[in-house]
Amino acid sequence: MTDNTVAVLGAGMVGVTTALELQRRGMRVTLMDRRAPGLETSYGNAGVIARSSLMPFNHPKLWGTLPSLLRNQSTGFRYSPSFVASNLGWALGFVGRARQSVFEETTAALDDLIRLSTAEHRRLLGEVNALHRLRDNGWLFLYRSAQAFDAPGAQLGRETMARFGIATQALNAGELRDLEPVLQPVFAKALWIRDSCSVNSPGAVVKAYADAFVARGGQLQTCELRTLRSSGEGRWQIVDGHGNAQEFGRVVIALGPWSQKFMAELGVDIPMGFERGYHMHYAPGSAENSLQRPIYDTAGGYVLSPMEQGLRLSTGVELNRCDAPMKPVQLDITEAAARQALPLGQRLEHPLWMGRRPTLPDSRPVIDEMPGRPGLWLAFGHQHIGFSTGPGTAALLAAMMLGDKQLPMNPHPFRASRFL
Repeated sequence: MTDNTVAVLGAGMVGVTTALELQRRGMRVTLMDRRAPGLETSYGNAGVIARSSLMPFNHPKLWGTLPSLLRNQSTGFRYSPSFVASNLGWALGFVGRARQSVFEETTAALDDLIRLSTAEHRRLLGEVNALHRLRDNGWLFLYRSAQAFDAPGAQLGRETMARFGIATQALNAGELRDLEPVLQPVFAKALWIRDSCSVNSPGAVVKAYADAFVARGGQLQTCELRTLRSSGEGRWQIVDGHGNAQEFGRVVIALGPWSQKFMAELGVDIPMGFERGYHMHYAPGSAENSLQRPIYDTAGGYVLSPMEQGLRLSTGVELNRCDAPMKPVQLDITEAAARQALPLGQRLEHPLWMGRRPTLPDSRPVIDEMPGRPGLWLAFGHQHIGFSTGPGTAALLAAMMLGDKQLPMNPHPFRASRFL
């Protein structure tokens, strides 16, 4: 195929890095979204780039915690019964994949993707002069009791990280206090995930990548995306909200949680759940009296990250419709837990921010060409780790699209034919 025009739909981390990589490989790329780059889920996450994220939520120990989760009172997990009832296929598929064989395939695949992405992030941050945003001091899993540290799920996590060679260090209460003096003595144990890094503003990182794309000649268009259609000549037409059509040789759909609705316009049913989450910023302490790295309070169900905007508290999961009204109860509960752990000032913003994590039943994204529709490429379903795995997704997709004989990693676990 000689046509080197590509439209990338979606300007989050996955879409922006895909546009950058295809541009680097010589393609003429147009990046399209309804909002400016990095203003949706890629903006409000915890900013962690961690190999520990290879652990999917639907791991084999999920079965032991399922009865308590179904009571719908957990700080880290809430769900809408009506959403689950209307999406039983997705829910049963998600729980049904909490099997050892699927778990082993998923962890190996995600580890490959995270390692590739971390290297690509470092390259890109250097290219856009944003390495100052990167912290290399890891992050912490905090446990309020020794029993929680020894729980089956926590043990499985440590065993899995050790199997993949991820550097961790168990800390007692005194060692944790030495590492993070600002924390109150409510945690009996901690696990320091040393083999990870984080950034101080995920949205600013996405914007820096997008600015580099435009500076290198890429086209950025802000418009409502209605649908796309085949021109019948191996090309694709993208139709915007005003009915205007633009034609491209190839198209990449990287619309995150909105990929499901967009694909439905093509008659394609995507089994996707929406793990919604909230965040809020609080005034940080002084330089010598503030968090040095992100923390995950396993009982409190939140992540607290030092950000450019202040301390960012990110909640766990609210399983619900993509665009259902916000429910701030989860933020209120986790904020109360966080105030037990360290001093938080007043909330710094209004209204509340919410992001949507698009999750497929096996907790792996699709990175592949659409079966039976040549030239239509898919890159969505990254659940909680789209920010950290976007650059690796871009590298793999570009290599596949351009027919590289040597791919940067095994694409099989991310094949579209798993669900399509």
